[in-house]
Amino acid sequence: MKHGVLPVGPETARTQPGAEPRPAGTPKAVGIVWALLGLNTLGSAGAKTIVTLPRSLIQMVTMGALVAAFSLALALNLRLRIRAGAFLFLLTLLLVPSMISSANLEVGYGALFRCARLALFVGTLWLLSRWWDGSLTFVRHHIRMYFVVLMTAAAGLVISPGAALPETYGGRLVGALWPLTPPQIGQYAAVIIGLTVLLVLGRRTTGGSAAMVIVPSLVLLALTHTRTATVGMLIGLVLAIGSLVLTSAAARRFFAWAVLVSTVAVVGFASALQAWFLRGQSKEYFTSLTGRAKVWDALLAAPRSTAEQVFGMGLGDKSFGGLPIDNSWLAVYNEQGLIGVTLVAAILVILAGVALLRPPSLPRACAIFLISYVAISSYTEAGLGDASPYLLHLALAASLLATPAAATPLATPGHLRTATPVTAPAARQRRIPRWARR
Repeated sequence: MKHGVLPVGPETARTQPGAEPRPAGTPKAVGIVWALLGLNTLGSAGAKTIVTLPRSLIQMVTMGALVAAFSLALALNLRLRIRAGAFLFLLTLLLVPSMISSANLEVGYGALFRCARLALFVGTLWLLSRWWDGSLTFVRHHIRMYFVVLMTAAAGLVISPGAALPETYGGRLVGALWPLTPPQIGQYAAVIIGLTVLLVLGRRTTGGSAAMVIVPSLVLLALTHTRTATVGMLIGLVLAIGSLVLTSAAARRFFAWAVLVSTVAVVGFASALQAWFLRGQSKEYFTSLTGRAKVWDALLAAPRSTAEQVFGMGLGDKSFGGLPIDNSWLAVYNEQGLIGVTLVAAILVILAGVALLRPPSLPRACAIFLISYVAISSYTEAGLGDASPYLLHLALAASLLATPAAATPLATPGHLRTATPVTAPAARQRRIPRWARR
């Protein structure tokens, strides 16, 4: 046997020379980094809170959270071990049109600030990619993080119902302690409901623990009257559970019961569901997507130079003419041009394609839920071209679709030269000389 090389047994995984070593385990501090990234994407604009929070203070907290997330991720991954993948590669390429268009300063110096924020966000994801191994670790971090955010909205509702259900938002639930809009609360509730349901079906959590998350989240989702989040959650769950139907009896039972309950609800509570869905709006206003179509038409009709069409106008606040765009594709086109739209579309298509090629599993189902939810929400919500919860959802999906890294063969500390590993059968069958047996 060659000196410095241990035989490879069942407990030592084989790999090709130069492969990245498999992380021994995900540090608990990674969950803190993920929570800090979530805090950064909460935003600084929203409803009036019980205690007035200056926007500068909120921006300081959110940006400070991003800097802290990057610093902590770098401290955890000082050797800069990363997992290269199409998602992070395309997300990094998205910085190119963002910087080119923002350098013109057509939307002010804030565009450069947003570029730096996006670069830090993407850099933190690169550092965390070392622990992307297809496990459900980041799913649990995701659920815990947004459940805490939802509990702040629930606490505001208990402390001051009037501030949490203001007339300016049509009586919809907002964040009274932290400025959260109804679509934000609805998005967080819908995502953690869907992920928790899938964990229950995969028997990765108990029914009691799941109920503690699902029941209050459903109540908060209903109070937000957020149609996009509700539709995205339902369609995402149908697709995710459908991917498990052939391999999971629990998924088949849940799917059958869901169809039965949905049929009864539609027949028995049709008028109530319609009233909740319309939110007191006229059918004409509803068909115009609550006024979004007018903004979209004006954005598409605005004159643009060739450079603005290709690279966009620069990262802004996702508005046009002082009104929110509320469409990820048009927001990306406005700020990062056709190149940005192409890159974002490639991210979704590649993630969806990889998810379809993976064998049925719970991580794959969670990834399908997240990808489909983001794709549906992109029609009436902006954020796919900048640091946002939607990019964080897609990053979670990418971590679920990653394959575990191979482990490198062990070697004795006293021998630094690379040697060819000996296979386990060869090590066991090697004849030991008689003198060595004494």
